[in-house]
Amino acid sequence: MVHSQKESTPCLAMPLFRAPGERGGAKARPGRRRRTRNTEWMGSCGNTDKNGLVLSLTRLCLLSLADNMKAVWAKDYADNYLDHYSFRYIMGPFNVLPGELVEELTWLLCTRKQMTRAALHLVLVPQLRGLSLESCPGLVTSALCAHIAARCQGLWSLDLSGGQQLLSKVLSETLCCLPALRSLSLAGTPCDRCVIKTIAHRCRLLRHLDISRCHLLSPAALLPLGGGGSFLSSDCPSRSPRCTSKSFISSSCSAPLSPLPLSSLLALDIGFGEQEGDPVAAAAYLLLSLPSLERVAMEGLTQACCLIQHRRFDQTEEFTDREGVPRLGEVWREWRHRQGTDSWGKKREGAAAGEEEEEEEEEGTLWGGYGSESEEDASRAEGPNCSLNQTENNKRGRDSSGDERLILLLKDVKGLSCDSLDSLSRACPNIYSISVNVDDFENTGGRSQGSLLAAGLQTWSGQLRSLSVHYPGPLADLLPALQVAGSSLVSLALEGVKTSPHTPLLEVIEACPRLRDLLISAEPPTTPQGAADEEDQGDGQDLPQLPNLCSLTLNFSYEHSQMKPVMSWMSLKRVLKCLLAGSPLLEKLSLVSLPCPLDCVLEDVLHVLDLDQYLFAESTNSPPMPLGRVQRIDLPRTDVKMLTVRSVMQRSQRLKYVDVSYCWRISQLEWLNCETSSKVQVVWS
Repeated sequence: MVHSQKESTPCLAMPLFRAPGERGGAKARPGRRRRTRNTEWMGSCGNTDKNGLVLSLTRLCLLSLADNMKAVWAKDYADNYLDHYSFRYIMGPFNVLPGELVEELTWLLCTRKQMTRAALHLVLVPQLRGLSLESCPGLVTSALCAHIAARCQGLWSLDLSGGQQLLSKVLSETLCCLPALRSLSLAGTPCDRCVIKTIAHRCRLLRHLDISRCHLLSPAALLPLGGGGSFLSSDCPSRSPRCTSKSFISSSCSAPLSPLPLSSLLALDIGFGEQEGDPVAAAAYLLLSLPSLERVAMEGLTQACCLIQHRRFDQTEEFTDREGVPRLGEVWREWRHRQGTDSWGKKREGAAAGEEEEEEEEEGTLWGGYGSESEEDASRAEGPNCSLNQTENNKRGRDSSGDERLILLLKDVKGLSCDSLDSLSRACPNIYSISVNVDDFENTGGRSQGSLLAAGLQTWSGQLRSLSVHYPGPLADLLPALQVAGSSLVSLALEGVKTSPHTPLLEVIEACPRLRDLLISAEPPTTPQGAADEEDQGDGQDLPQLPNLCSLTLNFSYEHSQMKPVMSWMSLKRVLKCLLAGSPLLEKLSLVSLPCPLDCVLEDVLHVLDLDQYLFAESTNSPPMPLGRVQRIDLPRTDVKMLTVRSVMQRSQRLKYVDVSYCWRISQLEWLNCETSSKVQVVWS
């Protein structure tokens, strides 16, 4: 049934299926979240059919639903009800499904570009716990937000990224009705100060917040997240039809709030402050007032750490007085008190745990069992930072001079500058993911950018797993930093770098042997490679390999008026062959505007084994072959031929998408023949 505020009208869509003894509106069990969505839908590496998919009966049902959604399930609703009534709740075909299945169906419709307004109305059911509309922001409207607020008040996760059609008032009214939210993404929306205040008052369980690219937000507007600036201004909606006086904070309320339990705050590329120092002051306030932060992306973060380390709180007094929040000196004293309380609690817990261990040791001795491991073994098992953390806990955050030190829980940090890594390393010893912007024109006191970055990363050597560097200088300058941090990296992104025929790409590969994701966005060499350098290729033996690599992107900039890139880096062929032949787990390959021939490299890699031998290796569970598991290939502006593309399609039975746009050696006729004779989507222009 479809219930309207005007009248009740029967809907032709009947319930899809119902388990015995199950009633409509089944709720998903708390805590049961689908965390391997991509793996389950795309197939795992060890248990797949020839298409790379293992289809269960449930999955087949959802795929059938997605394929028939527009023609069957949403057709009656769109034809008879969509633009004629305003429904608060729909008793339709999906209200009897568990929330996890509805969430998977929604994700499937969005990723396959099959989501429509009518279909979205039907899947907004009360048992839904997660809703992401990031891939279809055009459907995010004020009317849709009203439906979400009315029907999905139990949402734990909501992603409205890119919804530029929304109004600030609509966002506030919607969030007012979603108090159970744990994760919220409003990136690229008209989110403003009033929305942030609504979040601080109503979403008290929020753990993750993404407000990147919200240009209506100033740094000071984020203060309510840490409990500061909690007064609602007159521009905030006082009430709405869905938010009564009991469910919404009135504009006259001035009760102070405790900070949100945020562990992740992403706020890069937001609006500017009134004064130049506002981003640093706001970042310092949030660092001290949000004790659970582990993942942060903010402007002025490293400068804020430096400010706190040196107690330069007087520099922020004008900012805090203007915004009506406690001065940072007071927030710092509260932080010290909180740290002392936590340390005392940990000591008591440790003492209790020690008594239990002694009892267990005695019991083990009586039973002829095994004693506990030594302190040295335990320290080695816990990792390189165990002794550091233990020392900091014992000293309660004091350095060698006896002064209080700021020790933060941050593990994933973005938006840093290279010159402030030293301050950050003292405040955040447990970072495993970092993003750094290195300015080629920074004043470094005579030190090179590469050595400065290497020194800054030294603290996290052996523990850093993800590194992203934006540097408009030679890639060779970054090699010392990669040699410091590369041994533990599983993800590396180098953006904006410049290359030459002598750029040490092989040394970069050798410095990072555990990589699973490698992205290099670079400018091509400006001078061509000499003939002598081109011939000095070696025999290809004993080259470094990346056996765990799953995603490879080499993107070179180009002029749009240029038909094909200048072949100025011929020795790059050797690097490509090394990467492709030595990365059998590769699933995503993107090679854009390469300044060297690619077709001959792919031919050499494909000739490692012929097709019959490859199929035999797959059937006998032998080690995977090069390009055997690739699912997506992007090769725009390269010299690849269609014959080679077909060979790759035969090698990889999982391949679903190939982009050969502007490949000048592929004709339209060849593309049409391949498009009609293959199940793989081939893009050409």
